Amino acid sequence: MAERLPKSRSHLGEAVSSVIAITVALIFIFPLYWAFSQSLRNPLDTFTVAGLGIPWINFTPTLANWTDQLGTPETAMSLYNSTVIAISAALLALLLGTPAAYAIARFRFERWKNHDIAIWFLSQRVLPPVATVIPFYLTMRYLGLLDTKFALVLINATFVLPYVVVILRQTFLDLPVELEEAALIDGAGHWGAFWRIALPLAAPSMAAAGLIIFAFTWNEFLFAVSIGSNTAITVPVHIAGAIDTRGVQFWFMGVRAMTAIIPPVIIALIAQRYIVRGLTLGAVRG
Repeated sequence: MAERLPKSRSHLGEAVSSVIAITVALIFIFPLYWAFSQSLRNPLDTFTVAGLGIPWINFTPTLANWTDQLGTPETAMSLYNSTVIAISAALLALLLGTPAAYAIARFRFERWKNHDIAIWFLSQRVLPPVATVIPFYLTMRYLGLLDTKFALVLINATFVLPYVVVILRQTFLDLPVELEEAALIDGAGHWGAFWRIALPLAAPSMAAAGLIIFAFTWNEFLFAVSIGSNTAITVPVHIAGAIDTRGVQFWFMGVRAMTAIIPPVIIALIAQRYIVRGLTLGAVRG
């Protein structure tokens, strides 16, 4: 029989674990704090403030940078473009990926195994996106879609589609198939069973997958900077533009970084219960 550790050693281990966890959290939180602190400083305070740059202690905060940046047409356009592209790409990927995931989970195909099809979808994320920049650029130029939001929606939906298929396939596999069989016996048909039974039960997982792919699309930079050059610039491209002949404007960089962080964080806080339910659906089965 194993001996129980003394309480003093147990408390010491918990204390060490807590210190390590707090240290790691501070390391990841510091860039966010730095951006927030820089966004509240005057340009002169960026180079003269010492210490940790705590507002009201090391310097007098101001909202001048926020009003200046949010009042510029470029910032408003980038926020609008990123919102439209991220939401449209997420909805398009869910629209195409949900039926595909259900089909892989519920039907059997003669030529390919279902597991191989799911692996193929997942393998699409192994391909480096930079390898497809030139083909996508030439395709969009041929179609006359360069520097358009529609082109970025199509490209981003293509790259986030595998996440939808992989996540929702496992969700449909974890759902009791007996419920759909009962609907089929009642004459609902496969589409009715999917629409009325499986889809409502998989709604939390769809919300989780939608938020994940929304965040991926919101933060996408490579295709945004290569396909969109003027009217279709997004927030990441706008952040990269916070440099001019005077160097990096840290006060504007802080505002732009916070504007890129705030929308996904707010959405995550609002939909967190759906995320937890969606990602843990089927984790415990009776």
